[in-house]
Amino acid sequence: MAYGRYDLTEFEWKAIQPLLPNKPRGVPRVDDRRVLNGIFHHLRSGSPWADLPERYGPYTTVYNRFNRWRKVGVWDRLMNAVIAAYEAGGEKLQMIDSTSVRVHQQAAAQKNRVETAVSVARAEG
Repeated sequence: MAYGRYDLTEFEWKAIQPLLPNKPRGVPRVDDRRVLNGIFHHLRSGSPWADLPERYGPYTTVYNRFNRWRKVGVWDRLMNAVIAAYEAGGEKLQMIDSTSVRVHQQAAAQKNRVETAVSVARAEG
């Protein structure tokens, strides 16, 4: 299977697969890994849901799964499992989102303008 740029690695998949909800309803579920990869493609690329590549299946399926799992707290469990798996392997993992990265409001108002300040001071001796 060829993996896309934003797809889960085998290591990540093995860490989260046991935590996925597995309550079969009337219709058999589509491949969880494929849907997760579609969700991560959307989140990492910033593309609209409707522009998901076909290899992830119908975008409505991917979107609905994302929302359903968000409402029941599945994402928190999955992210904690991935963090724990990396730390158990001795690796440091840093996750950055908009809650931890902020731009000063003056920087946000700049319009591609770069200013260079030069200061000259006379030194003694």
